[in-house]
Amino acid sequence: MRVAALMLGVIGGLFAMLIGFFSYGYTELASQHAAFAETFGAVDNPDLIRTASFLAPLLAIAGGAMAPARALWGGVLLLIAGGLIYYAFGFSVFTMFPIGFCLTGGLLAIAAGRPDEAKAHF
Repeated sequence: MRVAALMLGVIGGLFAMLIGFFSYGYTELASQHAAFAETFGAVDNPDLIRTASFLAPLLAIAGGAMAPARALWGGVLLLIAGGLIYYAFGFSVFTMFPIGFCLTGGLLAIAAGRPDEAKAHF
């Protein structure tokens, strides 16, 4: 389950990165050019979109990478990333897979339970 959480987190983070690139670029373009914002619509909260565009992929990839060694921490990061993607971008055809991958990976990492091998925590 830990390897599945790793793969789902990394893939979900890469998809979220694509969404983040386009969303951040859209907010920058809308703030720089008023005609673009009038034609295609302005964003209500560009700071939220910009922050989520950076943090959500970072949390998803880091959570997926942490899942094999620290399943609880990685799972929590994946769940936060999935929630942040949903809160900032909503649920649409472009966000359904990153949200699904992050949430499923987070649940699998948390369900993995105790470590496979005994290790010192620090």
